Amino acid sequence: MSLSLIAFLVLVVAFAIGSFTKVNAGLIALVAAFGVGTLLAGMTIKEVIGQFPAGLFFILVGATLLFAIVRITGTIDLLAYWAERLAGDRKILVPVLMFLLTAGLASAGAFTPAAIAIVAPVALALGLRFGISALAMGLVVVQGANAGAFSPVNPFGVLANVMLDEAGASADSFKLYLYCFIFNALLAVLAYVLIQSIMKRRSARLDDPLQEQSLDAAGTGTGSRDSDAAGAVPTGSGSSTAVLTAPAPTGTAQSGPVKVAVTPMRLLTLLGLVSLLVLTTVLGIDVGVASLVVALVLICVKPDLQKPAVESMPWSAIILVTGIVTYVGMLEKMGALKELQEGIAGLGNSSLAALIASYVVAVVSAFASTTGTLGVVSPIINPIAIDPILSPIGVITAIAISSSVVDVSPMSTSGALLMASAQPKDERMFFRALLLWAIAMIGIVPLLVWFVFVQLGLG
Repeated sequence: MSLSLIAFLVLVVAFAIGSFTKVNAGLIALVAAFGVGTLLAGMTIKEVIGQFPAGLFFILVGATLLFAIVRITGTIDLLAYWAERLAGDRKILVPVLMFLLTAGLASAGAFTPAAIAIVAPVALALGLRFGISALAMGLVVVQGANAGAFSPVNPFGVLANVMLDEAGASADSFKLYLYCFIFNALLAVLAYVLIQSIMKRRSARLDDPLQEQSLDAAGTGTGSRDSDAAGAVPTGSGSSTAVLTAPAPTGTAQSGPVKVAVTPMRLLTLLGLVSLLVLTTVLGIDVGVASLVVALVLICVKPDLQKPAVESMPWSAIILVTGIVTYVGMLEKMGALKELQEGIAGLGNSSLAALIASYVVAVVSAFASTTGTLGVVSPIINPIAIDPILSPIGVITAIAISSSVVDVSPMSTSGALLMASAQPKDERMFFRALLLWAIAMIGIVPLLVWFVFVQLGLG
C-alpha cells in the first residue's frame, strides 16, 4: 500500500469518525497531519505547521465574531420583524422574505450554518402562523443560505474563489455568485411548490385526522395551522437553534408580529454590515480583516458585547475547517494530491472527470462539512478547470453547487439545525424527509449542473 493511499485513508477515517461520533473531524485531521507528515512523509513539525491556513482562520474568526454581535444586538430580530410587517397577511411573501433574509446574511459573510441557525426559528414560527409546511420552509431557508454562500465574502465563496484564482479565472468571481444564487433560487421555488402541493393533495385525500396529524408531524403537512404546528415548530427557547425571537407555543397562532424597536446600536450594526460589503467588494480589503475591524468598532461602542460574542462563536466549526485544510496542505506537500491529479488526468476526458468530481463532492459533503470538502477538492479540481476545452467558471460552478446543495442532509450541519427545530417526538420522521430530499439532490443535481455548466458551457 502506497504512502499516499494510507494518507488518504486517514482522512477518510477522520471524516467517518467526525460524521458518526461527537469527535471533531478537524481536530482528528489536525493531529493526524503531524503524525502522517512526520512519520510517513518525513516532514518536520515546522513544515506541517506551515500548512495551517492562517488567512482562512482570520476569515472564519472575523466573520463569526461579527455575526455573533449581529445576533446578540437583536439586529436579526429587527430584520425579521420588518420582514413579517412587510408580508402582512400575504402568505406567498413569507418564504420569499425568509429566502432573501437568509441569502442576504450569507452574502454579507455569515457562515451558512450560522445564517440558518439565525433564520430557521423565525421562519418556522412564521410558517406556523401562515400554515406552511415545516419541510417546505426549512428547504427554502437552506437554499437561501446556499444562494448567498458563494459571495466573495462568505467562507464558501472564499474557497471557491481560490479555485478560480488557480484556474486563472478570478475575474469570474461575481459570475460564480450569480449562477449559484439563481440556481438555488429556482430550486427553492421548486422545493416549496412541490412539497406544498404534494402535501395538500395528500391532506385532501385523508379522512382520518390521526393520519393527517402524522403527516404534519413529519413537517410536511399543510392540513391546518394547528396540526402543522405539531411537527413544524419548536415550542420554546429550549431549541438549540433558538434566537431572540422565540417561536409561538405549539397549537397556537401568533396574532401579529411582536414589535422590535429600532435602537441606535442596531442601526449601527446594520451600518457595519454595509461597511463590510464596501470594504471587501469595493476597496478589496481581506474579508477577515474587514470583519475584525467592523467587530472591533461595534465592541468599542458597546464593550459588553465582547464576552458573549466570543463565547458564542462556533469554535468547533473553525477547528473543523482549519484542521482539514491543514491536513490537505500536508497531502499536497508530500505529493499525494499530485498522484490523485495524475489519476484523474488518466481518465483522458476532463468533462467526465468533472462529472465524477461533482458526484464525489456531493456524496462527501452530505456527510461532512461543505467547507472542508471544498478545501479537500480544491487542488484536485485545478487540472480539470484549466483544460482549454472546458470553461473554468463552468467546472467550478458545478462543483460549488454539487457540494452545497446536499447541505439539507440531516447528517450535515445545516440539516442538523433544521432537525433541532422539530419536536423530539417528530425527529425520526423529519430526519427521513430531509434524508430523502438529500438523496434526491445527490442523484439529480450533479448531473444537471454538469450538463448545464460544463457540457453546454453556460459559464
